[in-house]
Amino acid sequence: MKAIHGAEVARRDVLKAAGLFAMSTAVGLQGGHAEAQQGVVPFSSGTEPPKTSVPEGACDSHIHIFSRQFPASSHWKGEPVIDSDVPAYRSFQKRIGTSRVVVVTPSTYGVDNRATLDGVAQFGNSARAVVVVDLDISDAELTQMAAKGAVGIRVNFVTSQSWGVTTAERLETMARKVHPLGWHVQVYMTGDQIADLQSILSRLPTPVVIDHIARLPPAQGVNHRAYKAVRKLLDGGRTWMKLSGAYLNTASGPPNYADATEVAKAFAKAAPERMVWGSDWPHRGEKHMPDDAGLFDLLAQWTPDETARKKILVDNPRQLYGFL
Repeated sequence: MKAIHGAEVARRDVLKAAGLFAMSTAVGLQGGHAEAQQGVVPFSSGTEPPKTSVPEGACDSHIHIFSRQFPASSHWKGEPVIDSDVPAYRSFQKRIGTSRVVVVTPSTYGVDNRATLDGVAQFGNSARAVVVVDLDISDAELTQMAAKGAVGIRVNFVTSQSWGVTTAERLETMARKVHPLGWHVQVYMTGDQIADLQSILSRLPTPVVIDHIARLPPAQGVNHRAYKAVRKLLDGGRTWMKLSGAYLNTASGPPNYADATEVAKAFAKAAPERMVWGSDWPHRGEKHMPDDAGLFDLLAQWTPDETARKKILVDNPRQLYGFL
């Protein structure tokens, strides 16, 4: 396959950005339009609410906030910044029924956490932040971010980072750095990376949160070697998992995401007391926006017991993220 020239990549990204911006404008990106009030949510398909009941205080534990007020990091060569901001996400909350949220700094912004912390400030006490920081971050800077709602850091092994390749040494160093604050470390890793680094993850001084159902290859699912590694981490009592990103872990696709569902059900059954749910809104990189009500309804398949779902949506986020 021929390599795509850099200019063509840039042109493609600009066209994609323009298309997404037009789409978001059409559905009322600022959240106050009649369309949003009728159930249309920017960067989401469908208009109906979930069929599954949503308990009071339910938390969406994984979203990203983007604003053109804050430009992308110079390292980022992917999809440009497009406004997917707090007013837009409030229309998501109105449709789905969640009221608490965790904003995670995306790779797009590198170690610039301004969009994330600005979003949390707008949401107020109903929001927390998971930030991305570099090795030279000072204790004073971490303390300042804690005062603004930060409760953890994300260490990403999968997508492009401003420092280059993420190493196990960086992971351990950063965990030791944030441990005095009582923060957790959220890791975004493929299944193979989790299996390779299981022993390191198990000895980190902080709680560990695994992103997106551990990114097990759909063709193998629970038969992949990472399944046993993750189960061992969960059984250790200090590892949590985000039940999120079904569309990142599927070959069978919507609406049931059967392959991702098999994996999610197994993990949720193993440690329901340390599962949290996330939408991954605004679904960056997806050509076809998922139906967020449908994604929420998957949780009823993954965790049929209503009491366990309340733990995942309310009690577990309260414990992990410190909601009052």
